[in-house]
Amino acid sequence: MTRAMTATVTLTLLTAAAAVAHPHFNKTVTAKLPSGVDATITYNTTPANEIRATEAAVGTFVTPRRPTLKLSGEIKAGAVTVPAGEYTIGVIKNSENDWTMALYPGAPPRPPEVTDVAKTIKLESAFFTDHGTAEHMLIDISPGAGKFAGRAVLTLHFGHLFLAGALS
Repeated sequence: MTRAMTATVTLTLLTAAAAVAHPHFNKTVTAKLPSGVDATITYNTTPANEIRATEAAVGTFVTPRRPTLKLSGEIKAGAVTVPAGEYTIGVIKNSENDWTMALYPGAPPRPPEVTDVAKTIKLESAFFTDHGTAEHMLIDISPGAGKFAGRAVLTLHFGHLFLAGALS
């Protein structure tokens, strides 16, 4: 009986450790924008804790795990000018079903929700919920589609939330 109980406890602990210990990766994505500026994203593939994002107050800047965007030069994205430098990538919750991609110069103060959004640079954005589910955060720079056709866009996919923000 003792061996069976020991085996059961050991198997349970190993199963729990395997479930908790799945890997998260530090990622770096680099792209040369159409303007010739180098854009580098650095982030961790954190689990999509979408509940936390959806519970954020309207009007706050939310950044999961503080992903960064570093620009080697100034970019003009529509009516927005973004100076060279390093930014924290995040989103501003406009309403329950509307979000805007935004960049915070440097690192915002903790906690990850920031109510002073005046310091952010709001990118021309598109928000979708029909791009499937990302179990872990995915951030990339991609060619735009639809209203962003012919432009470079910063994309953030987190759970079923998908945002694109114009970088050119």
